[in-house]
Amino acid sequence: MKTSSEEIFSLKTDKNIKKTSRERLPSWLRRAPGRPSKLHSVKTTLREGGLSTVCESARCPNIGECFSKPTATFMILGDICTRRCGFCNVKKTSAESGHNLHGINQEEPGEVAKAAKKMKLSHVVVTSVTRDDLPDGGASHFAETIKEIRKALPKASVEVLVPDFGADKASVDTVIDARPDIFNHNIETVKRLYPQVRPVADYANSLEILKQATERGLITKSGIMVGFGESAGEVGETLQDLKNAGCSAVTIGQYLQPKNSSLPVFEYIRPEVFKEYEAVGLEIGLKHVFAGSFVRSSYNALELFQELSGGALKV
Repeated sequence: MKTSSEEIFSLKTDKNIKKTSRERLPSWLRRAPGRPSKLHSVKTTLREGGLSTVCESARCPNIGECFSKPTATFMILGDICTRRCGFCNVKKTSAESGHNLHGINQEEPGEVAKAAKKMKLSHVVVTSVTRDDLPDGGASHFAETIKEIRKALPKASVEVLVPDFGADKASVDTVIDARPDIFNHNIETVKRLYPQVRPVADYANSLEILKQATERGLITKSGIMVGFGESAGEVGETLQDLKNAGCSAVTIGQYLQPKNSSLPVFEYIRPEVFKEYEAVGLEIGLKHVFAGSFVRSSYNALELFQELSGGALKV
């Protein structure tokens, strides 16, 4: 039986484990490493093209599994972000200082396509750092990358995980016009926690970006992290907001502190609570909710695309 939204909204945090400075990770948050030979092979391919992945830059806990498949989420526009979000491990600067920021590598779209072809990917995921220093936030570079992937792998599906482009609708349209198979933009957290988690971003703007892509006929997807101290009710409200914006799929994962200077983990969410979040999201009317401790926005992206597209892959 599905858990009702009223029931999940009243879930108590004592079902989870509150984080303390001396506490080790709970048993459900321990992962086995991937196969070293496969890890090396994927990394070699990436380094040959001078490419970055969010898997490495964000210290994703699934890197062993994903690189062993192999699969990867390509990160374009450099490896330095102009935002200072408290949860992220990616290197940061400010758009005003421009410290360490580089111009766009015009060869990067072709290199991404070449690496994706070498890895024999049937579903290619492309994301980026936020580049507030660029006039269009890097939207045209996304579009060019999609174009090059289509040329190199015409049967592959393409998913983009985009930043907010400073809420510029024209920039969002530039990516939409390139017609990715999935348009993903992460809301990241509940509205109340934006000042701590995404201090430069805006909750309403993120919803508008997803709505814009949905209205232009794309499959839209978003993701949130839990464990910052949000309530179950706030998670439910966020899922409803995403549904209202037209999202087809939402991923929900446990926030894990990547380094000491990052925001601390408030609590570790138990696996059964993730299942309850899935139930509420489906009850709200979302087509797919993928929730779990190690779930990330690009985790099992191919499988999720197959479900959303009714298995209608082009391969």
